[in-house]
Amino acid sequence: MDAQTILLADDDAAIRTVLNQALSRAGYEVRPTGNISTLWNWVTRGEGDLLVTDVSMPDGSVFDVMPKIRKLRPNLPIVVMSAQNTFMTAIRASELGAYEYLPKPFDLNELIGVAGRALSDARRPAGSGKADDTVDPMPLVGRSPAMQDIYRTLARLMQTDLTVTITGESGTGKELVARALHDFGRRRNGPFVAINMAAIPRDLIEAELFGHEKGAFTGATARTPGRFGEAEGGTLFLDEIGDMPMEAQTRLLRVLQEGEYTMVGGRTPLRADVRIVAATHRDLGQAIRQGLFREDLYYRLNVVPIRLPPLRERGDDVKDLAAHFLRDAQREGEPPKVLAPDALTLLHNYGWPGNVRELENLMRRLVALYADETISADIVRTELNLGERTDFATGAGGLQTVVEAEVARLFREYEPGLPPPGVYQRLIDDVEIPLLSAVLNLCGGNQIKAADLLGLNRNTLRKKIRAHGIEIVRQSRQAGRETG
Repeated sequence: MDAQTILLADDDAAIRTVLNQALSRAGYEVRPTGNISTLWNWVTRGEGDLLVTDVSMPDGSVFDVMPKIRKLRPNLPIVVMSAQNTFMTAIRASELGAYEYLPKPFDLNELIGVAGRALSDARRPAGSGKADDTVDPMPLVGRSPAMQDIYRTLARLMQTDLTVTITGESGTGKELVARALHDFGRRRNGPFVAINMAAIPRDLIEAELFGHEKGAFTGATARTPGRFGEAEGGTLFLDEIGDMPMEAQTRLLRVLQEGEYTMVGGRTPLRADVRIVAATHRDLGQAIRQGLFREDLYYRLNVVPIRLPPLRERGDDVKDLAAHFLRDAQREGEPPKVLAPDALTLLHNYGWPGNVRELENLMRRLVALYADETISADIVRTELNLGERTDFATGAGGLQTVVEAEVARLFREYEPGLPPPGVYQRLIDDVEIPLLSAVLNLCGGNQIKAADLLGLNRNTLRKKIRAHGIEIVRQSRQAGRETG
C-alpha cells in the first residue's frame, strides 16, 4: 500500500523541517511548503490525503482559503495549528471545518496521533463552510496550556446540545464560558437565561425554574413562565447548581430524563427545548457522599465536564488579562494606562484568591484612582495591601489566618442559619485539592515524586486524586519533542 501524503504548510522553515522529519518517520509522505499559493495548487490538482497547516502565512491567512478547500475537496481533512492560541482561533478553525486544532507548542506525538485519526476516520466534522469577515470581541482571554485545552473542548461543543457542567473556584469565569458556549453555538439566536441557585429562597426555586399557574400558591396572582420557559430555544445556565435543594433536584432530573416539565400548580406537560449548562464551585462528588446532591442528577448534568483552573495555575495569562481589562476601561472612556514591568512581575507572582474577578476589579480600581499613565509596582502593592494582607501566596499572616478568615466567611454566607453539615471535610478539601494539584503540576504529573514531596504513601495519594477528580497533566521535558 502506498504511503499516504500529508500536505504541510508553515511559514517557519525550521518548524517545517521538524514536522517533516517527524511525520516522515511515522511513515507518511510529506509535501512541505511555506506559502498558500503552492498549497492551493496542490489542493486543486487533487494531491494529498491530509492537510496540516499553520494559520498565518506570508501570502495570507489559511482561514481565507479554507472555505474554498472545503468546497473543492470536502473529504480532505484539515489540521490547523497556530501560535496565536486564542479562543477565537480555535472557534474559527472549528467553524471552517477543521478536523483538529493544535495550539503551538505541541508534542510531536500528538500531531502524529491526530494525523493517524484524521486519515482513518471516515467521519468529518461539520463546519459552517462560511468565513465571518467580522472580528468578534474576545470572550475568553489567555494563552496558557490550561486555557488551550478549554478552547479546544469548547470548539468541539459548539455544534452540539450536550449538557455541560463547569467547575471552578469563584471568580474563574464560569458564566463567561457558559455564554461563550451559547454565543458561538447553534442556539446563538435563542435567549441565554442565567439563574443563581444559591440566591433564590428554597421554597421559590421550583416556581422560579418551571413557572407557576395563577393561584398555585399565596401571592401567585397571575400565570408566570419560569426560567425554562424564558430560555425556550436557547441556553439555561444553572449557576451554583451544588446549592440546589434536594426536592428541586428531583424535578430537574425528571426534566433531563423526559425532556418536559409542568408548571407549579399545572397539569399540562411542557416541552423543555433548552440546552443546560450548569456550574458550581463546590465538589459535587463530596456533596454526593454527604447526601446533599443526587448521584443520578450528577451524571445527567456532567455529560461534558469542564474544569476552569484558578488564576494561580495560569500565571502566564495575568499579563494578557490585565491588558484586556485596561483596554476595556479605555473603551469606556477612561484614560489609557499601562503596567510597569515590575508591576507585571508582582501581579504574576501574586496568589489571586479572588481569581480573574479580583484581577478585573484591581485594574478598574487602578484606572479610577490613579492619574499615573504607567502603573508602578508600588501602586499595585498598595492596592493589594501586600504589607498587611493575610494571603497564602504572600505568606503574610500564614495559612492559619487564611483558614480562620474562610471559616468566618462561610458562616456569614449562611447567616442567620448554619451551613449544611460537612463543614470540616469541605474545608479540608478546599485546602487539599489545590495543594495536591499544585504539587502534581510541579512534579510534571509524576505521582511518585509528588507523593514523596507531600510525605504521603503513593496509594494514599492515588486515592485522594480519584476522590477529588484531580486531572493530572503530564508535561514533556524533552525540548526536541516540541515545536515552537
